[in-house]
Order: sequence, then structure tokens, then C-alpha cells
Amino acid sequence: MRALLPYLTLYKRHKWMLTLGIALAILTLLASIGLLTLSGWFLSASAIAGFAGIYSLNYMLPAAGVRGAAITRTAGRYFERLVSHDATFRVLQHLRIYTFSKLLPLSPAGLARYQQGELLNRIVADVDTLDHLYLRVISPLVGAFVVIMIVTLGLSVLDVTLAITQGGIMLLTLFIMPPVFYRAGKNTGQNLTHLRGQYRQQLTSWLQGQAELTIFGASKRYRAQMEATELQWHEAQRRQSELTALSQALMLLIGALAVMLMLWMASGGVGGNTQPGALIALFVFCALAAFEALAPVTGAFQHLGQVIASALRITELTEQKPEVTFPQAETPAPEKVTLTLRDVSFRYPDQPINALNALSLQANPGEHVAILGRTGCGKSTLLQLLTRAWAPQQGKILLNDLPLSSLSESALRRTISVVPQRVHLFSATLRDNLLLAAPNASDEALSDMLRRVGLENLLEDSGLNSWLGEGGRLLSGGELRRLAIARALLHDAPLMLLDEPTEGLDATTESEMLELLADVMREKTILMVTHRLRGLARFDQIIVMDDGRIIERGTHAELLAGQGRYYQFKQRL
Repeated sequence: MRALLPYLTLYKRHKWMLTLGIALAILTLLASIGLLTLSGWFLSASAIAGFAGIYSLNYMLPAAGVRGAAITRTAGRYFERLVSHDATFRVLQHLRIYTFSKLLPLSPAGLARYQQGELLNRIVADVDTLDHLYLRVISPLVGAFVVIMIVTLGLSVLDVTLAITQGGIMLLTLFIMPPVFYRAGKNTGQNLTHLRGQYRQQLTSWLQGQAELTIFGASKRYRAQMEATELQWHEAQRRQSELTALSQALMLLIGALAVMLMLWMASGGVGGNTQPGALIALFVFCALAAFEALAPVTGAFQHLGQVIASALRITELTEQKPEVTFPQAETPAPEKVTLTLRDVSFRYPDQPINALNALSLQANPGEHVAILGRTGCGKSTLLQLLTRAWAPQQGKILLNDLPLSSLSESALRRTISVVPQRVHLFSATLRDNLLLAAPNASDEALSDMLRRVGLENLLEDSGLNSWLGEGGRLLSGGELRRLAIARALLHDAPLMLLDEPTEGLDATTESEMLELLADVMREKTILMVTHRLRGLARFDQIIVMDDGRIIERGTHAELLAGQGRYYQFKQRL
């Protein structure tokens, strides 16, 4: 239960709306009980009066009460649902924002251990499950308790013994049944949450890997695993449905026994009146209707295990400590950059060896540096340290002789432009995909940059309003690369980090992109990670890496003259 405490604080923002929802629920329950109780008494009293030949019965007031209770129940139910669901959706909105705000500082280090489907399930499905906390637990429980007190107090005006008996039965049911069915349904609820996440994760992987699964003939095997998980999920749902049916049956049984007890006790007299007449029907129908207030409670606590499991899964995400933290105070972004690394070493979590070992380098303003090496030698890791996706365990990274960690996050983002190895295309317009790098850029500037990177063909149909990504135009690998270069150039930062920027480009386009970068960034610092040798002669410094270490550095001519690793790479071409 402690797992729910952090999320209960979110309800404080909407405490008045939530309280109003509970008040309307109580009013609706009282109107429902009053409707059946008054109707039963009125019909019984009318029958007795007619049978006895009594003509002085005032039927106008009870009839008005019945109509008033019916209208109140209908209107109360409508407004209770309106207010409660509106408040719940607002709480879920803040919960999603809260969860996402906690996830942002964790990316990518804290999220690397989770698969995409698992993260999506926790952010969406598990957050949605928490709406049960108010709608199915808090509101029914508080409403039932208050209604029991009011009904007991109201009946005590007629007969204290009967009122206490009925109230006692209802209170015992309220305090015993929910914990029993919570324990009975706890494991089932946890299994449901786990199996739902597992199934959605498998489904996401199956959809994303459809091409590879089909090519290698593994689609049937993977689908069989999904079907096995789905069967387990359905079995857990069946067990939960059985518990729901059992709780409802027990509630009906207890209600029926309470009605019989009230009938037996009231038949002996009500409030000292040995001939209670229609008052017997009043107590019987009140007992019958009052158990409506308890009906949702057992089912609510049965689902509480699922709610707690979802809360624990969200808490597991949000309570992680970020691998990298930024200063809270805002710092200015430099206009020119001297980048210095001194004996930087880094190891990924749970890995036996370092990705970088005592690495040192310096890039001055306007200097263009190419970092060359085989796959897995630490090139991309170096760029991730510079963007502060990770923090080195040893050594220093300096920007203009100041620690990189002293820059605020916004200042760092203004200082660095990045062309990542994996370019993400947002499902949005072409304009939106470019404006994320330069929010204030004009349409003319965006169109001009697209032409400079050779993507003028994207402007042919709807111009900058062309829809890209899902439901729109998909880009090839080469087009994605050039779009990323356009974003980086529009960002116009003094330091540009390029991770395989010409991958997937033909020789002519590659040369054009390198010339464009050299021209636009001639007064700015560039670090380009690559394993391609074309165009490296124009770089001021070439660094060759292997096993996380720098094994060679120098200009193109110097490295060729040294006949080392760079020379060997050139000879293989």
C-alpha cells in the first residue's frame, strides 16, 4: 500500500473536484436507497390502507418524495460521473507529465535497460491503471462508509436496535470483505499487469521486426511465443473474473440474509409499536437498497493488486537517479569553443572493459577533427560523453578551460550541434522536423537549407507542409542523413559533432556534404566520427582510435608519411 502514497499527493491539486465527486456519489447512493425504501413503504402503506378501508392516507407527499428521489438519483449519477471522471483525467494528465519529466533526465543511460515496448506500456497502460485508485477504491470506500453512517442514523429515529443491527452488518461487510478479496486477487492482479506488459512488449517487437522475422522464417515461432503469453493473460483475466463473480455472489447472499433478518426482527415490532405495518417494508427495502453502496467495494479491492503493481512499475522508473546532472543556475553559451579532453576513461555499466582508456585530445576554434577507427573502438562513445549522455569515470572534459559539467543543460544544447548515427524522423510536417533545430527560422531559410543539402525534391508536393513519417512520406537512409545535416547547420552552434554523417551517401553526394560542412563551419569546431576515408585530406587533424585509445594523430600528409594504421587503411582502398 505504501507504493500508492507518492501518487496520492497528486490528488491534492484537484481535492475540491474529487471531494465534490465523492459528495455527489454519496448523494446518488442516498437517493437510490431513499427511492426504493420510500417506494416500498408507500406501496405497502397504500395496500394496507386500502385493505383496511382507510381513506385519510396522504399519498401526495410520499409520491413527491419518490419523484424527487428518482430525479436526484438520475441527475446525481450524471454529474457524479462527469465530475469524477473529469478530475481523474486531470490527475492522470499531471501523472503523465510527472512521469515523463522524471524520465527525461534518465535518457539514455537510465532507459537503456528497458525495451521500447516495455517503456511504452509503463508510461501509458500502467499510468491509466492508476485511475482505479480514485474511481474504484477511494470514492466507493468513502461513499459506502458515509452512507452506512447516514442510513444507520436515519433508521435509528424509528428503531435503534434495527438501525444498529443493519449498520453493524454493513460495517462488518465493509471491513471484512475488501481485505479478503484484496488478498485473494493480489497475485492475480500482479500477474495481469506483468503479462499485459510482456504481451505488449512482444507485440511491439514483432511488428518492428516483421521483415527480419519473415526473411529468416522465425515469424511462426515468435508468434507462438506471443500466443502463449496471450493464453496466460487470458487465464489471469478468467481468474479475476471468477473472483469478481464470487465477490458479487457473496455480497448478494449477505444482502439477502440481512433482508431476512430485518424482516424477522421488524415483524416483532418497530420502535415499541407491535403492529408496525408498512414500517416492516421500510426496513426490508432499506436493507435491500443499502447493500448497493457496498457492491463496488469488494471488486475495487480485488483490482487493488493490479493498481499497486502498476504503481511499483512506474516508481521503479521515476525513482532512478540520473547518471548525469546539470547545474540549476543558467550559464552563458560560448560563441567559440576550445575542446579539451584529459585522460578520459569510461566504462558502460555491467561491462568488463573500458570503452575509452586515458583518452586525451584538443580541438581549437575553427579546427576540424576527424576520428577514425573500426566499429566498437569507442568513437561514438566519445561523442556521447561530449553531449553528456554519459559522464566519464576518470579524466576531465573542458570547454574553454571550464569543466563541461559546469554548463547548464540549455547552454550545452546551444553550444553543440549533433548529427547522430540514428536519425529520428518525427511524424510531422517537413517544417516541424526542421524547426526543432531552429525554432525561429523563416520558411525561406528552411527551404534554402534543404536546397543546399540536396533535398529540394521534398519541396515539390506541398512544400514545407509535406507530411513525413507515419502516414506520410518516408525518407531513404541517405535523405535522413542529409535532413540531419540540415538540422545541425540550422542550429548554428560553435561545436558540431558528426557521427557517420555520410553513411548511405554515394561518393558524389558525400563529397558535396563534406564541402558544405567545411564551408559553413570554417570558423567553428567540428569533430567527425567516421570509418570512411574519403575527404579526410581537408581535415586539420585526423585521430585514429583502437580499443578506446588514440593510436595515431596528425594531418593527412603526416599520417601517410608515418605509414602507420591510417596508411594501412588507405592501402586497402
